[in-house]
Amino acid sequence: MPIVKWGETIQDELSRGWSRVIEHELAGRVTFPVFIDCIYQRGRYDEHGVARHGYAVDAPFIDTPQDAREHYRKRFGVESSYRLAKQSLDLTSSRDAGLRLLLFVVSLLLQNVWRYLHWMYVAAPRRGGRRLWEWSFTEFCEMVVRAAWTAFGVCRVVPENQPPDDQFFR
Repeated sequence: MPIVKWGETIQDELSRGWSRVIEHELAGRVTFPVFIDCIYQRGRYDEHGVARHGYAVDAPFIDTPQDAREHYRKRFGVESSYRLAKQSLDLTSSRDAGLRLLLFVVSLLLQNVWRYLHWMYVAAPRRGGRRLWEWSFTEFCEMVVRAAWTAFGVCRVVPENQPPDDQFFR
């Protein structure tokens, strides 16, 4: 997992030196290896100089700071998918694991449909790759909810000065 720059000791370690492995002591009781990886920014994200990233690693298959960076780079897509899934996940107090899994799968399907539609119909093709226009996932979810309301004929307003009869339904 990435190291957050809290505390003077870790800030000092992440502000100097090159790629290396150090032993970091936390609260005077726990010691664990920290892989510090240094890369040159080369103008990416409008930044220059050296960027230092620290990773707390306890895995036998990670031997170098570069391995830690590559392993965490692959995890970024998974974590952002979970973060997006929370935006469209329906909240339930049910303890039924099957229902909760179904809601999570529907949330991931919505996310994949949004990415597909965004890439195929919203992004403008051009030389060098498509240009992605602004279309947020929450806006897409709101569009899906409005379409469901329209398709199922949900009445959101009660007509004034009319007796309640069979003209509106839920």
